[in-house]
Amino acid sequence: GYYGGPAASAATCGHIHGFGDPDHELSVLQRITATTILDYASRSSDPSAVDGLLEGSRRFRAEHGPVLSLRDVVQARSPCMALAAEFKRASPSKGDIAPHLDAGDQAVAYSAAGACVISVLTEERWFKGSLADLTCARLKTTAAASSGQTARPAILRKDFITSKYQIAEAAAGGADTVLLIVATTPSNVLKELIDFARSIGMEPLVEVHALVELDVALSAGARVLGVNNRNLHTFKLDLSQTEKVAEELARRGLAFHHDKCCSGESKPDMTLCALSGMSNSHDVQRYRTAGVGMCLIGESLMRASDPSLAIRGLCLDPKDYASSQSVSGGAYTAGTKVVKVCGITNAEDALVACRSGASLIGVIFAEKSKRKVTAEQAKDIVAAVRRFGERDDRVKFEEVAENGSAVTALIAKSRALERASRVPLVVGVFQNHPLDVVRRTVEECGLDMVQLHGSEGMEAANSSNFGVPALRVMDIELGND
Repeated sequence: GYYGGPAASAATCGHIHGFGDPDHELSVLQRITATTILDYASRSSDPSAVDGLLEGSRRFRAEHGPVLSLRDVVQARSPCMALAAEFKRASPSKGDIAPHLDAGDQAVAYSAAGACVISVLTEERWFKGSLADLTCARLKTTAAASSGQTARPAILRKDFITSKYQIAEAAAGGADTVLLIVATTPSNVLKELIDFARSIGMEPLVEVHALVELDVALSAGARVLGVNNRNLHTFKLDLSQTEKVAEELARRGLAFHHDKCCSGESKPDMTLCALSGMSNSHDVQRYRTAGVGMCLIGESLMRASDPSLAIRGLCLDPKDYASSQSVSGGAYTAGTKVVKVCGITNAEDALVACRSGASLIGVIFAEKSKRKVTAEQAKDIVAAVRRFGERDDRVKFEEVAENGSAVTALIAKSRALERASRVPLVVGVFQNHPLDVVRRTVEECGLDMVQLHGSEGMEAANSSNFGVPALRVMDIELGND
C-alpha cells in the first residue's frame, strides 16, 4: 500500500509487484518511487502550484519554441532507428557514471551525432540528476538548432513520475515528454497522467517490462510504448523482453512496425521503443528487425570518450549496418571492437576494468604467472562481473555455421564474440593444462570463455572440449627484414 492509499485495489494495483502481500519488502524501484511520492506530497496536492507551473510552461514555450510530439519525432526517422541518447550521472546499480559532465554540452553532442531524443535523468538521490540538467539540455539544443547546427531533439524527463505536478514541472523546465512507469503506477492513475500530459501537448513514453503491464498500458491509452529490458525490481537484464512485447502486439493485430512509417501508407497508431541494455549496432539491428522505432541508450554513451563516434557506431541507418557486415573488400573494419584486460586477481579490479569499458576480463591459471588466481579468487571475480552485467549465468554465444572459406568463418566468429561481449565476459587463461582440468575449472568457476596460451595446438581450441568458446594465442615469428 505504499502507493494508492486506501483506494488501492487489485483492480488498479494488481500488476504492481508485491501488491496484497503483507510481508512484501519494497524493491529498489519501489523505494525510489515511495521516496519521490513523499518528496512531492505537499506540492502535488496544491492545485494552484500546478497552475503556476503550467503558466511557466506557456512562457517557456513562447520564448523557446513549441513542444515536439515524441511519436512524430520517432516516426519521422524511419527507416532509420530513432535514438534516445540519455544523460545519466549515476545509477543505483552502477554508482557514479559521469557526474562531472555538463548536460547541455552532452545533449548537443548527442544531437549532432544523430540522436533525435535526449533523455535526462532528473532524480536527485540515486541518479544525481536535476531539473536544471533538463533545462540546460533543452536550452543548449534549442540554441544549436537555431544556429543551423542540427534539428532540435525532443527532451524527455526521465524520473519516477507519480503526479500531475511533476508533469507540469517538466513542461515548465522545457521538457517535450515524460516517462511514465507502469510497474509503479495504479492503472487509474496512469490514465489520469497520460490524459493530463496530452492536455498540455505532451505525448508520454509509457514504460512496461512484463506482459501483464502491457495490458495496463494499452487500457490507459498509451501510444508510445517503451519496453524496459531491465527488471527494475531485481536489476536483471533480458534483451528478449522487447521482442516478447513486439510479438504480443503483433498477435493482437496492433500496428506499430517502424518500417510502415515510410511506406507511403498511413503511419501506425503506436510506436514501440526498446529501453535499457543496448550498446552496439547489433543490438540496434536486433530491434530494428522486430519493428522497434527507437532505442534508448545511456550508460555506454555516458562512458564513451567520444559519444559522437559511439553513436555513429550504432549504425542507426540500416544501410550503414548492412555495409558494416559485408565481408567483401577485406575482413578488417577500423575501430577497436573488443578490449581484454588480463591478469585480474580480485573483484575490485575487475569492476574497475568493467566500468572502464573492458569487454573481456582475463584471469590467469598458468602455473608460472605471478598473477595466477585460485578457484576462489576466480569465483569472486566471476560473481562481480556478472553483477555488473546484470546476469545470473554464462553468456550464450550464437551458433556460427562452419561453411564458406576460413576467412569468412573467422569473420563470423569474431563478430559473434563482439556481440557476446556487449556485457563483460570472464576469460580463463591456461597454459599446457590437461583439457579435462581446464573443463573442470570452467565448470567450477563459471568462466565464460577459455584462452589457451601454450603449445596445445589448434584442435585443442575446439569449444566442445570445454563447453564454452575458446581463444587460441598464436605466436608469429618475424623475419629480419
